Amino acid sequence: IGQQADPVLTIATGLQLSDMTIGASVACNGVCLTAIAVQHNQFQVQVSAETRARTTLGAWREGERVNLERSLRAGDEMGGHIVSGHIDGTATVSERHAEGDSWRFQFIVPTALRRYLAPKGSVAVNGVSLTVNEVRADDFGVNIIPHTLGATNFGFLQVGMSVNLEVDLLARYLDRLLSQRGM
Repeated sequence: IGQQADPVLTIATGLQLSDMTIGASVACNGVCLTAIAVQHNQFQVQVSAETRARTTLGAWREGERVNLERSLRAGDEMGGHIVSGHIDGTATVSERHAEGDSWRFQFIVPTALRRYLAPKGSVAVNGVSLTVNEVRADDFGVNIIPHTLGATNFGFLQVGMSVNLEVDLLARYLDRLLSQRGM
């Protein structure tokens, strides 16, 4: 059985990489990947078929902007909800419009993931920890403040684009526990 090799991606960044070592975890658009090589302003990761199938990584193109975040270290401030980098699926941008100084984004969500979303609950979109504003039949909405718009790749997202989605870890485990108990 012929199998294609897992591609190696090179990611250039302005982030400080002097303390990054081979084996370090880096969230790339929310996807937890392992650094296999590190140089001055870039690092490399290898992407498995499973990761390409469940995330937007299979569609990345050279020059695409991605959100990067290093792993949380003991003692670091935890400024959002728990985000593991284990992507649950993708969503599609269905709306984007200005709302005051902020931007409102709506995302169409796969049916299997809708159960994990709740108004004022947590979700990670392309690795960015966000509060869900509302949940409708097949989508959910968030507001993005100007700082987040400029500091992430949200400023480049357009209607029809796919994003990586990580639902709230606690919601995922609670659902699993309740389904095992037959509730």
